[in-house]
Amino acid sequence: MRTVELVCSPGLDVAVRTVWGRLAAAGLPSLARNIHPTNRPHLTLAAVDDFPPGVEHRLAELFDAALPVPVTLDRVVVLDGSAPLVWLVRPTPALASVHAAVWDVLADADGHRPWHAPGAWVPHLSLALRFRNADLRLARAVAGGQRPTGEFEAARSYDGADRTVSALGRLR
Repeated sequence: MRTVELVCSPGLDVAVRTVWGRLAAAGLPSLARNIHPTNRPHLTLAAVDDFPPGVEHRLAELFDAALPVPVTLDRVVVLDGSAPLVWLVRPTPALASVHAAVWDVLADADGHRPWHAPGAWVPHLSLALRFRNADLRLARAVAGGQRPTGEFEAARSYDGADRTVSALGRLR
């Protein structure tokens, strides 16, 4: 599997990692416990089985032109289905445009994950996986009521086969 992800600006990255740490300190599930070097706050735009030839170059051109994209985080919720605890991202026209453009570039790819598709996608930054709805009130208290702002300033792709990431645009 290959993903297309947006990477947070430094201040937004710190805000999310701070909440990861608070969740872990409170004894709740948290991505702070994932010590893999690729683990960092990110927004997944799409996931496919593999990239067709030329897609990485087209995505890099897209992101070099479109980034940075301003972002404001919203509520902390538990998503239905796989039950991750997430910080919702307020959708904006700029973010929706980037998302749609990524899907256009990936039109010929196999194995699109439908939960990222336009119309179904819920933009969010993950805080914990396999979270219990019963702990949501405590998680919200631990996270605090802030609504951090920042930018998505770069893009990357995660390769699930070898667990590596590669830059897709504007990474410094």
